Amino acid sequence: MKLVRYGNPGKEKPGLIDAEGKLRDLSAVVPDIGTAQLGDAALAKLRKLKTDKLPLVRGKPRFGCPVAGVGKFVAIGLNFADHAAESGAPIPKEPIVFMKATTCIQGANDPVMLPKGSTKTDWEVELGVVIGTRARYVSQKDALNFVAGYAVVNDVSEREFQMERGPQWDKGKGCDTFGPIGPWLVTRDEVPNPQKLGMWLDLNGKRMQTGNTRTMIFGVAKLVSYVSQFMTLEPGDVITTGTPPGVGLGMKPPLYLKKGDVMTLGIDGLGEQHQDVVAFKL
Repeated sequence: MKLVRYGNPGKEKPGLIDAEGKLRDLSAVVPDIGTAQLGDAALAKLRKLKTDKLPLVRGKPRFGCPVAGVGKFVAIGLNFADHAAESGAPIPKEPIVFMKATTCIQGANDPVMLPKGSTKTDWEVELGVVIGTRARYVSQKDALNFVAGYAVVNDVSEREFQMERGPQWDKGKGCDTFGPIGPWLVTRDEVPNPQKLGMWLDLNGKRMQTGNTRTMIFGVAKLVSYVSQFMTLEPGDVITTGTPPGVGLGMKPPLYLKKGDVMTLGIDGLGEQHQDVVAFKL
Protein backbone atom coordinates (compact mmCIF):
# COMPACT_ATOMS: atom_id res chain seq x y z
CA MET A 1 0.00 0.00 0.00
CA LYS A 2 0.90 3.61 -0.52
CA LEU A 3 -0.49 5.58 2.41
CA VAL A 4 -0.69 9.37 2.38
CA ARG A 5 -1.86 12.37 4.35
CA TYR A 6 -3.25 15.08 2.10
CA GLY A 7 -4.53 18.61 2.56
CA ASN A 8 -3.38 21.88 4.07
CA PRO A 9 -0.72 21.86 6.82
CA GLY A 10 -2.24 20.83 10.13
CA LYS A 11 -5.48 19.70 8.47
CA GLU A 12 -4.28 16.64 6.56
CA LYS A 13 -6.65 13.74 5.94
CA PRO A 14 -5.67 10.06 5.61
CA GLY A 15 -5.65 8.51 2.16
CA LEU A 16 -4.10 5.89 -0.05
CA ILE A 17 -2.92 5.67 -3.63
CA ASP A 18 -4.78 2.91 -5.47
CA ALA A 19 -3.42 0.54 -8.11
CA GLU A 20 -4.23 3.07 -10.84
CA GLY A 21 -2.35 5.85 -9.07
CA LYS A 22 -5.52 7.63 -7.92
CA LEU A 23 -5.88 9.21 -4.49
CA ARG A 24 -8.61 7.66 -2.30
CA ASP A 25 -9.91 9.09 0.96
CA LEU A 26 -9.58 6.99 4.13
CA SER A 27 -11.30 9.43 6.51
CA ALA A 28 -14.27 7.11 7.06
CA VAL A 29 -11.95 4.21 7.89
CA VAL A 30 -9.21 5.68 10.10
CA PRO A 31 -8.80 9.06 11.82
CA ASP A 32 -5.25 9.53 10.50
CA ILE A 33 -2.12 7.69 9.38
CA GLY A 34 -0.51 7.75 12.80
CA THR A 35 1.04 5.46 15.36
CA ALA A 36 -2.11 3.35 15.77
CA GLN A 37 -2.29 2.61 12.05
CA LEU A 38 1.29 1.38 11.56
CA GLY A 39 1.28 -2.03 13.26
CA ASP A 40 0.95 -5.23 11.26
CA ALA A 41 -2.65 -5.89 12.36
CA ALA A 42 -3.83 -2.37 11.51
CA LEU A 43 -2.10 -2.44 8.13
CA ALA A 44 -3.61 -5.86 7.38
CA LYS A 45 -7.09 -4.41 7.87
CA LEU A 46 -6.35 -1.54 5.51
CA ARG A 47 -4.96 -3.98 2.97
CA LYS A 48 -8.30 -5.81 2.86
CA LEU A 49 -10.22 -2.70 1.84
CA LYS A 50 -11.84 -2.60 -1.58
CA THR A 51 -10.08 0.52 -2.76
CA ASP A 52 -12.43 1.11 -5.67
CA LYS A 53 -15.22 1.67 -3.13
CA LEU A 54 -13.33 4.42 -1.32
CA PRO A 55 -14.12 8.06 -2.19
CA LEU A 56 -12.00 9.42 -5.01
CA VAL A 57 -10.17 12.67 -4.23
CA ARG A 58 -10.29 15.09 -7.14
CA GLY A 59 -7.63 17.59 -8.09
CA LYS A 60 -4.05 17.70 -6.89
CA PRO A 61 -4.03 18.32 -3.14
CA ARG A 62 -0.85 18.88 -1.16
CA PHE A 63 0.72 15.79 0.41
CA GLY A 64 1.91 16.26 3.98
CA CYS A 65 4.30 14.01 5.83
CA PRO A 66 2.71 10.56 5.40
CA VAL A 67 2.98 9.80 9.13
CA ALA A 68 1.34 11.88 11.84
CA GLY A 69 2.99 12.33 15.21
CA VAL A 70 6.57 11.34 14.42
CA GLY A 71 8.18 11.02 17.85
CA LYS A 72 11.82 10.68 16.84
CA PHE A 73 13.59 11.60 13.60
CA VAL A 74 16.80 9.58 13.78
CA ALA A 75 19.46 10.04 11.12
CA ILE A 76 22.52 8.07 10.05
CA GLY A 77 25.61 9.85 8.78
CA LEU A 78 28.24 8.81 6.23
CA ASN A 79 26.50 5.52 5.42
CA PHE A 80 27.80 5.31 1.84
CA ALA A 81 31.55 4.81 1.43
CA ASP A 82 31.74 7.07 -1.63
CA HIS A 83 29.86 9.84 0.17
CA ALA A 84 32.26 9.54 3.12
CA ALA A 85 35.14 9.90 0.66
CA GLU A 86 33.71 13.03 -0.97
CA SER A 87 33.17 14.50 2.51
CA GLY A 88 36.79 13.81 3.45
CA ALA A 89 35.74 11.52 6.29
CA PRO A 90 36.86 7.97 7.14
CA ILE A 91 34.45 5.08 6.66
CA PRO A 92 32.71 4.65 10.03
CA LYS A 93 33.24 1.43 11.97
CA GLU A 94 29.81 1.78 13.57
CA PRO A 95 26.76 3.75 12.39
CA ILE A 96 26.96 7.48 13.08
CA VAL A 97 23.70 8.42 14.77
CA PHE A 98 22.33 11.93 15.17
CA MET A 99 18.88 13.50 15.45
CA LYS A 100 16.89 15.78 13.20
CA ALA A 101 14.36 17.97 15.01
CA THR A 102 10.78 16.89 14.41
CA THR A 103 9.94 20.56 13.80
CA CYS A 104 11.82 20.30 10.49
CA ILE A 105 9.39 17.69 9.12
CA GLN A 106 7.21 18.75 6.19
CA GLY A 107 5.52 17.46 3.08
CA ALA A 108 7.44 16.15 0.10
CA ASN A 109 6.74 19.14 -2.14
CA ASP A 110 6.70 21.97 0.39
CA PRO A 111 9.31 24.73 -0.16
CA VAL A 112 12.69 24.43 1.55
CA MET A 113 13.61 27.65 3.36
CA LEU A 114 17.20 28.79 3.72
CA PRO A 115 17.90 29.42 7.42
CA LYS A 116 18.80 32.88 8.68
CA GLY A 117 22.50 33.41 8.04
CA SER A 118 22.86 30.30 5.90
CA THR A 119 25.75 30.11 3.44
CA LYS A 120 26.10 26.35 2.93
CA THR A 121 22.69 24.66 2.69
CA ASP A 122 22.97 21.28 0.95
CA TRP A 123 20.82 18.40 -0.31
CA GLU A 124 20.79 14.65 0.51
CA VAL A 125 18.38 12.11 -0.97
CA GLU A 126 17.84 9.31 1.56
CA LEU A 127 15.75 6.22 2.26
CA GLY A 128 13.48 6.79 5.25
CA VAL A 129 12.42 3.84 7.42
CA VAL A 130 9.17 4.17 9.38
CA ILE A 131 8.86 2.04 12.51
CA GLY A 132 5.57 0.16 12.94
CA THR A 133 6.10 -1.80 16.17
CA ARG A 134 7.98 -0.87 19.34
CA ALA A 135 11.58 -2.03 18.99
CA ARG A 136 13.96 -2.55 21.92
CA TYR A 137 17.17 -4.55 21.58
CA VAL A 138 15.93 -6.31 18.45
CA SER A 139 18.18 -8.64 16.50
CA GLN A 140 19.32 -7.85 12.98
CA LYS A 141 17.57 -11.04 11.83
CA ASP A 142 14.20 -9.82 13.13
CA ALA A 143 14.64 -6.08 12.60
CA LEU A 144 12.64 -5.66 9.40
CA ASN A 145 9.57 -7.15 11.12
CA PHE A 146 9.42 -3.94 13.16
CA VAL A 147 9.25 -1.72 10.07
CA ALA A 148 5.91 -0.39 8.81
CA GLY A 149 7.29 0.90 5.53
CA TYR A 150 9.56 3.26 3.66
CA ALA A 151 9.54 6.80 2.30
CA VAL A 152 11.75 9.26 0.47
CA VAL A 153 13.56 11.77 2.69
CA ASN A 154 15.58 14.85 1.75
CA ASP A 155 18.04 15.28 4.62
CA VAL A 156 18.59 18.98 3.95
CA SER A 157 21.71 20.16 5.79
CA GLU A 158 23.42 23.47 6.54
CA ARG A 159 27.10 22.52 6.39
CA GLU A 160 28.51 25.53 8.25
CA PHE A 161 26.08 24.97 11.13
CA GLN A 162 26.82 21.23 11.00
CA MET A 163 30.61 21.21 10.71
CA GLU A 164 31.95 24.61 11.75
CA ARG A 165 29.79 25.46 14.75
CA GLY A 166 30.89 22.73 17.16
CA PRO A 167 31.20 18.93 17.17
CA GLN A 168 27.48 18.08 17.11
CA TRP A 169 25.79 17.77 13.71
CA ASP A 170 22.26 18.45 14.95
CA LYS A 171 22.50 22.26 14.55
CA GLY A 172 22.84 21.90 10.80
CA LYS A 173 20.20 19.22 10.40
CA GLY A 174 17.04 20.37 12.16
CA CYS A 175 16.33 23.82 10.73
CA ASP A 176 12.73 24.50 9.73
CA THR A 177 11.76 22.74 6.46
CA PHE A 178 14.91 20.55 6.50
CA GLY A 179 12.97 17.27 6.69
CA PRO A 180 10.71 16.65 3.67
CA ILE A 181 9.23 13.13 3.96
CA GLY A 182 7.05 11.38 1.40
CA PRO A 183 5.04 11.82 -0.76
CA TRP A 184 3.75 8.53 0.63
CA LEU A 185 4.57 5.70 2.99
CA VAL A 186 5.05 2.46 1.05
CA THR A 187 4.36 -0.52 3.31
CA ARG A 188 7.14 -3.07 3.69
CA ASP A 189 5.27 -5.82 1.83
CA GLU A 190 5.79 -3.76 -1.34
CA VAL A 191 9.52 -3.41 -0.66
CA PRO A 192 10.77 -6.99 -0.27
CA ASN A 193 14.43 -5.91 -0.35
CA PRO A 194 15.21 -2.36 0.83
CA GLN A 195 18.83 -2.90 -0.27
CA LYS A 196 17.96 -2.83 -3.98
CA LEU A 197 16.54 0.66 -4.47
CA GLY A 198 17.86 3.21 -6.94
CA MET A 199 18.13 6.80 -5.65
CA TRP A 200 18.59 10.12 -7.43
CA LEU A 201 18.45 13.88 -7.00
CA ASP A 202 18.39 16.68 -9.59
CA LEU A 203 19.18 20.33 -8.95
CA ASN A 204 17.64 22.72 -11.47
CA GLY A 205 17.20 19.80 -13.87
CA LYS A 206 20.81 18.57 -13.61
CA ARG A 207 21.50 15.15 -12.10
CA MET A 208 23.59 15.55 -8.96
CA GLN A 209 23.10 12.28 -7.07
CA THR A 210 22.78 8.77 -8.44
CA GLY A 211 23.03 5.83 -6.08
CA ASN A 212 21.56 2.59 -4.82
CA THR A 213 20.81 1.35 -1.33
CA ARG A 214 22.84 -1.79 -2.08
CA THR A 215 25.99 0.26 -1.47
CA MET A 216 25.06 1.24 2.07
CA ILE A 217 27.78 0.47 4.59
CA PHE A 218 25.12 -0.55 7.12
CA GLY A 219 21.85 -1.91 5.72
CA VAL A 220 18.35 -1.18 6.99
CA ALA A 221 18.13 -4.30 9.18
CA LYS A 222 21.48 -3.49 10.80
CA LEU A 223 20.45 0.11 11.43
CA VAL A 224 17.10 -0.72 13.04
CA SER A 225 18.78 -3.30 15.25
CA TYR A 226 21.68 -0.99 16.10
CA VAL A 227 19.59 2.06 16.98
CA SER A 228 17.26 -0.10 19.10
CA GLN A 229 20.22 -0.90 21.37
CA PHE A 230 20.46 2.75 22.39
CA MET A 231 16.85 3.96 22.41
CA THR A 232 13.38 2.47 22.23
CA LEU A 233 11.97 2.92 18.76
CA GLU A 234 8.25 3.63 18.82
CA PRO A 235 5.63 3.36 16.05
CA GLY A 236 5.93 6.40 13.82
CA ASP A 237 9.61 7.01 14.50
CA VAL A 238 11.61 7.63 11.34
CA ILE A 239 15.18 6.58 10.61
CA THR A 240 16.77 8.24 7.60
CA THR A 241 19.60 6.07 6.43
CA GLY A 242 22.29 8.13 4.70
CA THR A 243 22.96 9.55 1.25
CA PRO A 244 24.96 8.50 -1.81
CA PRO A 245 27.64 10.79 -3.31
CA GLY A 246 26.85 13.95 -5.22
CA VAL A 247 26.09 16.44 -2.46
CA GLY A 248 27.10 20.07 -2.81
CA LEU A 249 29.78 19.74 -0.12
CA GLY A 250 31.65 17.26 -2.32
CA MET A 251 31.74 19.43 -5.44
CA LYS A 252 34.95 21.17 -6.49
CA PRO A 253 34.34 23.96 -5.74
CA PRO A 254 31.48 23.25 -3.32
CA LEU A 255 28.00 24.16 -4.54
CA TYR A 256 25.22 25.17 -2.18
CA LEU A 257 21.54 25.99 -2.48
CA LYS A 258 20.30 29.50 -3.21
CA LYS A 259 16.92 31.15 -3.49
CA GLY A 260 15.15 30.05 -6.68
CA ASP A 261 16.81 26.63 -6.92
CA VAL A 262 14.62 23.58 -7.49
CA MET A 263 15.33 20.12 -6.11
CA THR A 264 13.70 16.99 -7.53
CA LEU A 265 14.49 13.62 -5.99
CA GLY A 266 13.18 10.08 -5.75
CA ILE A 267 13.71 6.44 -4.92
CA ASP A 268 12.55 3.43 -6.93
CA GLY A 269 8.96 2.57 -6.02
CA LEU A 270 8.71 5.23 -3.32
CA GLY A 271 7.76 8.26 -5.38
CA GLU A 272 9.32 11.65 -6.01
CA GLN A 273 9.72 14.97 -4.23
CA HIS A 274 9.91 18.48 -5.69
CA GLN A 275 11.04 21.46 -3.61
CA ASP A 276 11.51 25.13 -4.44
CA VAL A 277 14.22 26.85 -2.38
CA VAL A 278 13.03 30.07 -0.79
CA ALA A 279 14.61 32.81 1.30
CA PHE A 280 14.37 32.92 5.09
CA LYS A 281 11.40 34.58 6.70
CA LEU A 282 9.89 34.37 10.16
